[in-house]
Order: sequence, then structure tokens, then C-alpha cells
Amino acid sequence: MLSLVTAAEQQYRHDTWARDRERAILDSIRDRRAAEKAALAETTRRPRRTAWARPIGVRLAPAEVCTTACATA
Repeated sequence: MLSLVTAAEQQYRHDTWARDRERAILDSIRDRRAAEKAALAETTRRPRRTAWARPIGVRLAPAEVCTTACATA
């Protein structure tokens, strides 16, 4: 009877050890994939666009108006 209890305890310890090891491996895989995904998202992220205020009703003076001659120069 004692040998059956001892064998059951050893089997339980072995199963617990194996389950904990598998869980640790799966956690490390999940962490690595999350880190890779975050790094990929960092590199592919577009720069944030900012809104620039546009002056409303501003008119250029006649001397500052660019003609086709200055545009081609």
C-alpha cells in the first residue's frame, strides 16, 4: 500500500513539473511574439500628423505674388 502512495506522489510531482515547464515555455513564446509584434508596430508606425493653423483671409501684396517667370527660374 505504501508503495502505491509513493508511486502516486512521484507521478503527481512529475506531472506537475512537466505542466509547469510547458506553461513556462508557452509563456516565453507568447512574450516573444508580443515583443516582436510591438517592435514591428513601432517600425511601421506612421509619423503623427499635426494640424497646422491656416490663416484665413490673408492676402499677398502685389509684389510678393509669384508669376510664371519666377516659378520657372
